[in-house]
Amino acid sequence: MSTYREIIGKKIKKVSSDPSSGLDGQIWYNSTTGTLRGPKLLEAWSSASPIITARYGAGGAGTQTAGLMIGGNVGPSDTRSTAVEEYNGSGWATGGSLPTATRSLASAGTQTAAFAAGGYDTANTAEAYTYDGSSWTGIPALNTARSGLNVMGSGTTTAGLVAGGLIEPPYSNASEEYNGSSWSEGDNLNTARSTGGSAGTQTATILAGGYTGSDSAKAEQYDGTSWSEGPDINTARRGLGAAGTQTSAIIVGGRSPDKDATETWDGTSWTTSPATLATARYDVAPANAGTSSTWMVAGGYGPSSIRNLTEEFNSSTNTITAAAWASGGNMNTARSQIAGIGITTAAIAAGGLIYGPGAYQNASEEYNGSAWTATPNMPVTLGFRSGAGTATAGLAIGGHDNTSPTSTSEWDGSSWTAGGALNLPAFGGGGGGTQTAGWIAGSAPGQPGPTPMTRTEEYDGSSWTSVPGALNTGRGYVGSCGSQTDGVVFGGAAPNPAYNNTEEYNGTAWTNAPTLAVPASMQATSGSSAPSNSIMSAGSANVSTSSITQKTDGTTWVTSANLSTARGTQRACGAGANADSSLCAGGNSPSINSTEEFTGETTAANIQDFTTS
Repeated sequence: MSTYREIIGKKIKKVSSDPSSGLDGQIWYNSTTGTLRGPKLLEAWSSASPIITARYGAGGAGTQTAGLMIGGNVGPSDTRSTAVEEYNGSGWATGGSLPTATRSLASAGTQTAAFAAGGYDTANTAEAYTYDGSSWTGIPALNTARSGLNVMGSGTTTAGLVAGGLIEPPYSNASEEYNGSSWSEGDNLNTARSTGGSAGTQTATILAGGYTGSDSAKAEQYDGTSWSEGPDINTARRGLGAAGTQTSAIIVGGRSPDKDATETWDGTSWTTSPATLATARYDVAPANAGTSSTWMVAGGYGPSSIRNLTEEFNSSTNTITAAAWASGGNMNTARSQIAGIGITTAAIAAGGLIYGPGAYQNASEEYNGSAWTATPNMPVTLGFRSGAGTATAGLAIGGHDNTSPTSTSEWDGSSWTAGGALNLPAFGGGGGGTQTAGWIAGSAPGQPGPTPMTRTEEYDGSSWTSVPGALNTGRGYVGSCGSQTDGVVFGGAAPNPAYNNTEEYNGTAWTNAPTLAVPASMQATSGSSAPSNSIMSAGSANVSTSSITQKTDGTTWVTSANLSTARGTQRACGAGANADSSLCAGGNSPSINSTEEFTGETTAANIQDFTTS
């Protein structure tokens, strides 16, 4: 019998505590617990950032860290979409729109080199396109117009495959191959069907399930010349997602009733995985270039509603905890229009409005990471102030009490005092920096005039100076953060609809930067610009409350985990050192006092005991 050392190449180590990670197959003896331990393979689905536009019957392409979602049906009836979204492993951003609103189309490839073919626009279509990562280009049409393709596409933009589908009224067994310039007829499927799932390449594809008038369990494999029947999947289904290769594939989801089951294929047989989707659904968009151990699906329908959900599948020795918002301590005074200052474990919520009676506030509270405590009140009673600095050296700037005052209030960790007055009133402008090097930019329309302002002012700890740099887009109700030489303003309105503009300040001028994934105003914001460029925008996606959150690394804004409580109509308090450690409190109309804290995705070794029996 071979020994562990002969198989693995290492001996079993004796340790007093478990290491933080380990390699597959590596085990050790924990002398403290008296157990043989090691990392154990775990298969699991975990929630990820939602898509921007909920839909089903969309095409999918790419991988878990570079995915693509194409078209689909946004409902509530048969309303097709041109929307395209790109996933970076953290969240979704808007991609180049599909030329024609289409659902139930075939697609495959990567995020920067994908194809989409067939589907249903106003009727079954043969139209086909390729995507280069930013825009779509028309290519020769399929020989046979058809819908019901969903994920029945495989391969690349120069070696693609489309099989099956729905040709009113019968189901199709036709397959077509694309060589980068034209489509040609391939061998017919053994079982005509629509809405199956396929994965692989043009010369090595596996296709499973589908609809033949009833849900099918049939699976077939293509070698580039002919289709051959293989072992059936364990659960007959249609509208499923698929990914992987002909010898290592994975399927999930399906319809009638809505399925959550996952099956894996090892080239010989299908095995039902213990991992199931958190939400059973069908007509999902799969990242069909993913693998059987690292995969992602998005959108879909079920139960009884169109979904914006994204779930990731991982087969590894790590336990993945998805990014999420969790409840924190409630504020003592429910309010909105709050200025947020500081970080998650040391934050100040200053001023605001108790919506309903229209009562502006001078209340101030401090958060220690678990509970809010009342502090001495501000010297002025205002809402829509801009916050800057820290919980021991903060600024609350400008504000609104129907006169758009120019006041500045300084906080030293124990009391508020009046600071230097602004040169121009500021109402919902963007602010940042420190108590001795602060800034403010823009202002919402109202007093002193009917148009939003583009102005920028800088603070030296005692007085404000108007500087030449002006926002490219005048607005208020913005999100903001950063220093006097590296500031950021994003979103906002004048007064509506919401903007998606982002602008960056270098101490001299404002320049346009990558736009928000979703237009937003009156949102709670947190984070920093340089050096981390990690910023969170949480809440209002326009003029109504929203649970949408989005974050950036300085390159692209993407969606993130939703808030538990939709908020933002009158701006919540936002604080935090970076996007993965954010705070959102209060907001809404009527005002609320609840608090949520954000924690980014984490991974930990899945260490378990082993026996020698």
